[in-house]
Amino acid sequence: MLIHTVIFWLKKSLNAEDRFQFFQGVEKLGEIQCVEHNFIGTPANTTKRPVVDDTYDCALTVVLKDLKDHDLYQVDPIHLNFIKECSHLWEKVQIFDAD
Repeated sequence: MLIHTVIFWLKKSLNAEDRFQFFQGVEKLGEIQCVEHNFIGTPANTTKRPVVDDTYDCALTVVLKDLKDHDLYQVDPIHLNFIKECSHLWEKVQIFDAD
């Protein structure tokens, strides 16, 4: 199993329509055939602690079978279209891959 977690910081200047477009794009990533599970979230209202970073706007976690499926996910047309249509909406992306 491979866990692909992507943290997005969106541009501060986005309006509601831009944010809607971004989150719709993120939801479509779950339609990629090799995705076994996906989870989308925004920062939880947990107690502030020095080890918690809640400055991001969206967290996406995708569960894939293996590295081969991860590589297929990266070149899937849905993923490539998301990058093409939405990359102008974020200012920073951080990825954590775990197996």
